[in-house]
Amino acid sequence: MLLNNTQIAVHPNARIGKNVNIFPFSYIDEDVVIGDNCEIGPNAIILNGARLGNNCKVFPGAVISAIPQDLKYDNEYTTVEIGDNTTIREYVTINRGTNAYKKTTVGKNCLIMAYCHIAHDCVIGNNCVLVNCVNLAGHVQIGDWVVLEGLVAVNQFIHIGDHAFVAGGSLVRKNVPPYVKAAREPLAFAGVNVVGLRRRDFSEERIQLIEEIYRILFIKSQNISNGLREIETQIPDSEEKQLILRFISNSDKGIMRGFHSINNGSVHVA
Repeated sequence: MLLNNTQIAVHPNARIGKNVNIFPFSYIDEDVVIGDNCEIGPNAIILNGARLGNNCKVFPGAVISAIPQDLKYDNEYTTVEIGDNTTIREYVTINRGTNAYKKTTVGKNCLIMAYCHIAHDCVIGNNCVLVNCVNLAGHVQIGDWVVLEGLVAVNQFIHIGDHAFVAGGSLVRKNVPPYVKAAREPLAFAGVNVVGLRRRDFSEERIQLIEEIYRILFIKSQNISNGLREIETQIPDSEEKQLILRFISNSDKGIMRGFHSINNGSVHVA
């Protein structure tokens, strides 16, 4: 462990891994675990309950594992768990869990950009990107490979499926299914996240199948129930089909709306 100078407060009971670089004016509390090869920037605050994996980077001013901003919190023991290779940029705040889930989780290989807030009991998957000033309310669940552009605000208890992309400035009040692009106000389906899927080596055949599922669900069908029945009977079985159907079936808060109008073969979102 490299401590750059004496202007650092690291509790002697904190468990610090090998080759960890801690910069001046940082504070690391007693019940903290930091994995190997991490870098803790100046003025970073890492409080009780924080668990960082290996190769994580925490930039200046970030606050990890502060108590929840929840009036029901009664000082119960909870944690924040951050996976390997995740980067936490400047002034990000990640709060501990509550009795509901006991922890707040950020997965592996994530990039959480400056000024983001991740509230209590959120669950963020692997390989996600939260762009500057994203705000997640409590109990939000986000799948793998999700990108939320800048200034996105997500309501409490919302779920966002794997490989989804939400455009900057969006207000997310309904669940966002896997593989889609979401935009506009109120939030609506804006197509399949084709660019992201190609970057992750999805074949054109798999992408076309996903597009056909959402064509039925959001364009052809008059309502979600009819769309689900048609998808179940007409679309060949696949991992993607099952993931989409399972996500929508489990969406108690409902999903975002679909297309509003179609003009000259070009689909437009209201």
